[in-house]
Amino acid sequence: MRMIQYVKANKVAYCIVHKVDRLARNRADDVTIHLALQQAGVLLVSATENIDETPSGMLLHGIMSTIAEFYSRNLATEVTKGMTQKAIGGGTLGKAPTGYLNVRTRDEMGREVRTVELDSERAPLIEWAFKAYASGNWTVSQLHDELTSRGLVSVPTPKRPAKALAVSSVHRLLTNPYYKGDVVYRGTRYKGNHPVLVPPEVWYQVQSVLTAHKSAAEATQVHDHYLKGTIHCGQCGARLIVSNAKNRHGNLYCYFVCSGRHSKRTDCIRQAVLIEDVEQLIEDYYSRVQISPAQRDALSGMLHHEFDRLMATETDELERLTKDRDRLEHEQDRLMQAHYADAIPLSVLKREQDRILAELYNLNRRIKAHHGDYADARAHLDDALNLLENCADIYDRCDAATRRLCNQAFFTKIYIEEDGELRVENNRPFEMLLDPKVNANALTWAQDSDKARTEANDSVGKGSSLVRGVGPVGLEPTTHGLKVRCSTN
Repeated sequence: MRMIQYVKANKVAYCIVHKVDRLARNRADDVTIHLALQQAGVLLVSATENIDETPSGMLLHGIMSTIAEFYSRNLATEVTKGMTQKAIGGGTLGKAPTGYLNVRTRDEMGREVRTVELDSERAPLIEWAFKAYASGNWTVSQLHDELTSRGLVSVPTPKRPAKALAVSSVHRLLTNPYYKGDVVYRGTRYKGNHPVLVPPEVWYQVQSVLTAHKSAAEATQVHDHYLKGTIHCGQCGARLIVSNAKNRHGNLYCYFVCSGRHSKRTDCIRQAVLIEDVEQLIEDYYSRVQISPAQRDALSGMLHHEFDRLMATETDELERLTKDRDRLEHEQDRLMQAHYADAIPLSVLKREQDRILAELYNLNRRIKAHHGDYADARAHLDDALNLLENCADIYDRCDAATRRLCNQAFFTKIYIEEDGELRVENNRPFEMLLDPKVNANALTWAQDSDKARTEANDSVGKGSSLVRGVGPVGLEPTTHGLKVRCSTN
């Protein structure tokens, strides 16, 4: 990038590279850089390859850059494969953590072997740290100070001298499963070949103490409220935080204030609002969106009818998948018979078996998901409708903790506007169930249910926005909804 900026600002005739793959490792970067050089009037020259502006030279350039991209991607794949195999075999990936040393030894055949052994200087200190913290009488900060006073320092390198560990390094050390004998690679744990420094029961006790200390720290936070984290300023979008104020008579008043204005991160001028007023706004919202039993039956009937129609349209797809699976299983049997009859060599058998197994895996997964997705979506839909039918009554009787769960189920965010109105982002599937168009279509469908049964493909497909807006998996309450006003009219 510095070269491109330089050639734009200075008159340059040539850009000389040893090889094209030294310039870029993928086609996109190669095209971008080459185009920038052309626009600056610079001719790209390779010292070892015959690339120029002729058709054959441009063809060679494209081939070489494509080969460079393939080499880079293939090398990354091979490295990942090698790292995975090493982790499965219990090898240590990269530099060993504090308390261990990477060493090179010779086996009985004189070959060099890279392995890991305990650091005689640091291992006893690490072992003591785990046992001390497992007792529950130390904090991470206190443990860090004690380890520093005992002389625990990092392993020096040619570029970095030894120095005391940071508090965050001590915390990472206590959570590293390597010390109990595990090697972690890409989220998977494998049994390591290195010496175990900490017994597993001590390591797990340390994790329990860490979790307990974290919970205690969170529990000591002041000004907690079940709406914290859910409500936001309608003007600047920042979160509203709790602020307690006393007047001269000692009376306490609890407010929600804009965190953006409080920390001066935004230019918001939003005034504080009483917490009890915000609580009442939320309760009024639940009263307005609670649906009647008739609305619930209409929505349930229309959407379940839509599920049936979608399942019917995919029957042909399911039949095709089943036939493909039967064909592959038959092909697998014939392949084995041909091998037993010495009709095909072992290498061909292995290659074809791998192909068939991969295709069978994908087919079985798609057949299983074909029914599972619809069953899960129906269950989520029924649960959402039951909750929506009684949401105001449930919210009114809930304690603070349960109200927080209700708000998290219904909303991703609640914005408090300056005029006292609510602007909400509903979670799925409530964004669809509270859509006025969907509700109107459901009532129309319920009034003309006999016609909907005889003309299901037309009336449900046209009357319902479910096909256009929400697929079966989309009914799960996992993603953010669209912004709507608090009224369903």
